[in-house]
Amino acid sequence: MRRLGGRDLEAVIARPKQPLLNRGLIAATALELVDRHGAEGASIRKVAARLGVNPTSLYHHVPDLAAVVEDVRALVSAAIDPEPLRTLPWEDGLRAWARSYRSAFAGHPRAIPLLMTHRVSAPVLLAQYEDFAVAAEAVGWSSRDVLPLLTAFESFILGSVLDMSGPVVVFDPTGQEDVVPRFAAAYATVAGEDPADPVATRAFELGLEMLVRSARPTRGG
Repeated sequence: MRRLGGRDLEAVIARPKQPLLNRGLIAATALELVDRHGAEGASIRKVAARLGVNPTSLYHHVPDLAAVVEDVRALVSAAIDPEPLRTLPWEDGLRAWARSYRSAFAGHPRAIPLLMTHRVSAPVLLAQYEDFAVAAEAVGWSSRDVLPLLTAFESFILGSVLDMSGPVVVFDPTGQEDVVPRFAAAYATVAGEDPADPVATRAFELGLEMLVRSARPTRGG
């Protein structure tokens, strides 16, 4: 084997300076950029620049930006555990699934606005929706009501994630206590809570319980 400066020439040639480009790497890079910069980070140009390749190189692996967005959705959604919907009683399954859903997106709140602008086609998430639909129909929901029910839960869960990503307390009636005395009194109780998470998780659990208690169709519904 030929030698080059004390190294095997074959070994030098076999090691590319950049990681081998593939669809998984493109998705992971897009998610990294979205986590840093928000929705605009998912552009083909920015992903290519981060990978050190020409934008046209990405099109050998993904057909368009929509495909990149769905791959990002699949990466985040893969952490959601749909098994409770299949194995637990309806209400218990909803609680476990919703908590898992929130946890999966908690580390990627900036991806939410991006994902909300594209139609969902990622197989991993559609499979979870199928589990939801089967479980919902098993307790009496009609096929027509499955999507509104799912949307109600998703809107609540993703809204909670966005709430988590903002200030730990978004309310501040300081200086207006005489105008809003009862709200100010409620605000004062936050001082005794966990300073890192005084409201968001309690609000999520409270809202989730309200949704779950209403998650069976009314008679004749």
